[in-house]
Amino acid sequence: MPIGNGANDRSLDHDACYSAISRRDSRFDGRFYTAVTSTGIFCRPSCPARTPRPTNVRFYPHAASAVEAGFRPCRRCRPELAPGHREWNRRQDLVGRAVNLIDQGALDHQSVSDLANRLCVSERHLRRELRAELGTGPVQLATTRRLWLARTLLDQTSLPISDIAFAAGFASIRQFNDVFSKAFQATPSELRRRPRPNPNRPSSLVLQLPARGAFNWPELHRFLAYRAIDGLEMADDTSFTRLLPEGSVTLGGPDSYNAGPDGVGLRVEFRVNDLGALSQWIPVLRAVCDLDTDVGAVTDALQADRGLATVLAQPVPRLPGAFDRFEIAVRAIVGQQVSVASARTTLGRLVALADPDSTSARANVDDQPNVDDQLEPGRRFPTPEQFLQLPLDEVGMPGQRRQTLRALAQAVADGTVDLTDDAKADQAAERLLTIRGIGPWTAGYITMRAFQHPDAWPDNDLVVVQAAEQKLDIDRTELTRRSDQWRPWRAYAALALWRSQSQPPAAKTGRK
Repeated sequence: MPIGNGANDRSLDHDACYSAISRRDSRFDGRFYTAVTSTGIFCRPSCPARTPRPTNVRFYPHAASAVEAGFRPCRRCRPELAPGHREWNRRQDLVGRAVNLIDQGALDHQSVSDLANRLCVSERHLRRELRAELGTGPVQLATTRRLWLARTLLDQTSLPISDIAFAAGFASIRQFNDVFSKAFQATPSELRRRPRPNPNRPSSLVLQLPARGAFNWPELHRFLAYRAIDGLEMADDTSFTRLLPEGSVTLGGPDSYNAGPDGVGLRVEFRVNDLGALSQWIPVLRAVCDLDTDVGAVTDALQADRGLATVLAQPVPRLPGAFDRFEIAVRAIVGQQVSVASARTTLGRLVALADPDSTSARANVDDQPNVDDQLEPGRRFPTPEQFLQLPLDEVGMPGQRRQTLRALAQAVADGTVDLTDDAKADQAAERLLTIRGIGPWTAGYITMRAFQHPDAWPDNDLVVVQAAEQKLDIDRTELTRRSDQWRPWRAYAALALWRSQSQPPAAKTGRK
């Protein structure tokens, strides 16, 4: 078996990595991988097996690097189930954007050359940069992504192996068997554990998505449920459902608080007519629920501010991402200077306008627990092109806000504002600010949620200002200066301040 020499691990400090695996520190799971030359196996840093000798280990920044070097995944710690590394989502350089796009399925339906064109570089330069930093190329990154999804489906579902192969993105059963057997040193049938019984209808598929660190689903559920768009989303006491073009997905449920292979994660239930959609939507759901962020580390960093530490009695909330970036931009504009409930009503009307032949769904599921009876398949948030055709005068918004929405839709449709997966957050924010009616708060909120930028800041947000006055005893001007100390985690600080206002406010004793 060929074993790599670990040449790509020069970006990792050997002593620091070895210290982490000696402590079996789960905080580093997914951030790097430990390959053992004497066994040909690679593991998570938290693997419970005996720590190997320092001379026998190689460290890799990505699982694909270890697979390409000839190492196979450990069957004990299951590195393929490790949470992702949030750093790839934040990085705006070439390698970070490329890894993020590949993880979202960019190579499922296009070539490496097409990906390079999207990133405005040559194919040769893209391959060189990836290999220099990760020790592997784009094809191996995409193949490893497919392998990890296939292994998850093997373990957690009763799908036939042929269905799993195509759902994971492999072109044929033969290709799947060859690649899988080479990577895992076993066939899919040999590795398949006893399939979990499906607790729902035969048309549904239940998976557990692992999370990094503590995962507070009830808190995230409240955020999503409070903003559910009528006819597109709905929520009950423990779950949140969203329509997809291929069907629907339900997040959470009664048993979702400690889901996942490691006891921490999120339960998701897909009802889709195309299993190939799984590979596309799983990365989106991980982003929507911010599963890859180490909220404990973010909390520790923000607690350096003693005043903010009083607000952070528990880990910071996770930063909710976007099912659709254009939708988040519309949400931000509709929500200007109105309550969340009012904005939610307006958004429901917009969705109904885009699909006038459909009956609007109700958001309460107490009397109709079957999601298919309430959310009509195929309904989705209107695209920018569709938005330009909507009779916004029927919605009941101020004229200036309607003009801003049309200007936004036009800018996104013609590419003036780039909200695609390969867009840069800072550039998008700059372009958004050129649209009349979009100010720093709106641009900050869009950057915060659509791009999940950890340092985005909803400038002059009323609730954040009120929380600062009541909890931190500082005024609006002091808040602007103080927030600079919270970089690069200002978005999480804003979420923590929002959360603090969901409880009854303390008596105001500070200056006005």
